[in-house]
Amino acid sequence: MNTFGHLFRVTTFGESHGPAIGCVIDGCPPGLEIAAEEFAHDLSRRATGRTRHTSARHEADAVEILSGVYEGRTTGTPIALLIRNTDARSKDYDRIAEQFRPGHADYTYWQKYGHRDPRGGGRSSARETTMRVAAGVIAKKWLAERHGVRVQGHLSQIGDIVPSAFDAGAIESNPFFWPHAAQVAELESYMDALRKSGDSVGARVTVVADGVPPGWGEPIYGKLDGELAAAMMSINAVKGVEIGDGFAVVAQKGSEHRDLATRAGFESNHAGGILGGISSGQQVVCSVAFKPTSSLRLPAHGLDAHGNEVDIVTTGRHDPCVGIRATPICEAMMALVLIDQALRHRAQCGDVGEVAPRIPG
Repeated sequence: MNTFGHLFRVTTFGESHGPAIGCVIDGCPPGLEIAAEEFAHDLSRRATGRTRHTSARHEADAVEILSGVYEGRTTGTPIALLIRNTDARSKDYDRIAEQFRPGHADYTYWQKYGHRDPRGGGRSSARETTMRVAAGVIAKKWLAERHGVRVQGHLSQIGDIVPSAFDAGAIESNPFFWPHAAQVAELESYMDALRKSGDSVGARVTVVADGVPPGWGEPIYGKLDGELAAAMMSINAVKGVEIGDGFAVVAQKGSEHRDLATRAGFESNHAGGILGGISSGQQVVCSVAFKPTSSLRLPAHGLDAHGNEVDIVTTGRHDPCVGIRATPICEAMMALVLIDQALRHRAQCGDVGEVAPRIPG
């Protein structure tokens, strides 16, 4: 299943070390202005090789628009985007081509298909998320222009370190997407020590959508929070998703958790902007937990494709923390869910219009 969405559908293709990766976007509304250079900003935010804290792989990530755009505007027909791989080093995987790396999808892909591409993980590589980010650029632009929706994420935890303050203006000024500039030096030292040790660590990314109107989402199947959770869980290395307060609700009382409303607006947002699977008009808040990278130069015992016990050491270029560059990926998945839900709402309930009273978000 390589296709995501209902009305705004994204199909990705390609492998980490193949000649190219790409996607086909079907259902994009016509008339949206888009140019190849508009993809560069978000793709550079996701890319490796820009700082010492990510993999040294350095791809050009130049987008080619093959179809669906004429004279700078979307036509309503399928949009095909292609990015050619320019910095693959398949030889890094020669020694482990027949080994099942602990914590990776090597064994499960082998069991499912009986055959796999071991170069960089093939289809299971996070390289595939490049095309999600590209598709997300289109979704973000449409949402902003048609509904004033803005999607922004940040790294909200790395290891046991959490932000000691929050400044949205600091997020784009450092390679960690960290919301507190004074802590960046601490993160630099932490990551330098981690990389020197040869180990890795997990992280948490929080994404917020402002301006989402009330009414998006379905009441039972197709809930906005359900589709957000599925979208985030489809990202490589994600092991947990929270909407609003998430698992913290276990310790809350009902009198604390319920978001009381006044004429001036809601008094809190413990529900993360979604009630009964439908947006409330508040900020939509989603947090995503990423596991530690499994590709390590620290030796580990495992099995090979012949059932032999072997010592496995993963060489090559890998992230000590995949969460560092996951912010634009999570933003993209949030935007893709929202545009799909917006189009579905318009299709069924476009004649309903604005219903009174409307509580300010």
